Amino acid sequence: MDLGVHHVVSAEVVGLLNLFPASYPNYNCKGTILLIDNSTTPRRRPQRDEAYWSSLLEQVETLPETEPAPETTEQQPLSPMRRAWDEARRAFTDEEMFTVRATGSNKGGLLVDWNGLSGFIPASQLNNFTKLHLESERMRELQRRQNHELEVKIIEVNENKNRLIFSERAALVDPNDRRSLWERIEPGDVVEGVITNMAKFGAFVDLGGIEGLIHISELSWSRLNHPSDVVEPDQQVRTRVLDVDRRNGRIALSLKRMRPDPWDGIAHRYVEGQIVEGEVNNVVQFGAFVTLEPQLEGLIHISELAEGNFLHPRNVVRNGDVVRAKVLSVDESARRLALTMRGVTQEGAGE
Repeated sequence: MDLGVHHVVSAEVVGLLNLFPASYPNYNCKGTILLIDNSTTPRRRPQRDEAYWSSLLEQVETLPETEPAPETTEQQPLSPMRRAWDEARRAFTDEEMFTVRATGSNKGGLLVDWNGLSGFIPASQLNNFTKLHLESERMRELQRRQNHELEVKIIEVNENKNRLIFSERAALVDPNDRRSLWERIEPGDVVEGVITNMAKFGAFVDLGGIEGLIHISELSWSRLNHPSDVVEPDQQVRTRVLDVDRRNGRIALSLKRMRPDPWDGIAHRYVEGQIVEGEVNNVVQFGAFVTLEPQLEGLIHISELAEGNFLHPRNVVRNGDVVRAKVLSVDESARRLALTMRGVTQEGAGE
């Protein structure tokens, strides 16, 4: 098929390739490439990582790409690379401890070499790395740890994806304690742990040598801008186990499910025309969100904030204001509660 500039073709999007400046230090590029296929041959859709744990890959997105390990047959001798992967699987099963040297860093953690394999230590798996919130502070601390030796254990081995993940925190825990926790933990259990690290997609929790993830959607019933809105490093939390993936060493947790869903039965507590009082917790271009109950918000659209014309909702309300409003509509299934301040007196609000 002959192609030229500005030619229009029919094609199927088969993938996305993100370009990160950290991955291409010599080029000023950032964006997304669409991978397309203009053939008419039916294609199997690629398998996708589960939603909770695909976010974990954000910590390893800048790892240098390597070629997939070559396949061998019984007649071929094992290559040094294949022997290294076999040794990694054995060390993972035996929870063997190693001393490795950090050879580099990126925004997600430290890079290491082990037996000829490229390995990675996520920042969430480093000791004494819990109180650094600013990315500039994180990068400086990670760079400071380059060339340092660390005592680690392997916590994930995936030869097909060329992923070898180490943990400094796991090396501090008795293998019997970790093994016992893996044997007894089940979905639905309530477990206690400590917040070890936060990222925009959620918070990591140390359960005693095993780390679980609370996805940002499971931190609160209400909308969040960042996990730090509700939790902080070193905080003790009680969470509910949503999923246990023993094969891949992953535990999905929920903080919000430790309390009832405030949207259940909301249509019986709030009706059209009812006057309510709440605190403004977020002002955006299209309106203001008002907290009526813990983790329950209503929205006052910009058109319902006041009579007349104004440039931005902040010209009418600000975060922390206590306001009175009238219920316009309640949709329990869509989890929406619409409010208006028009025609509602604000005298005595907050008293």
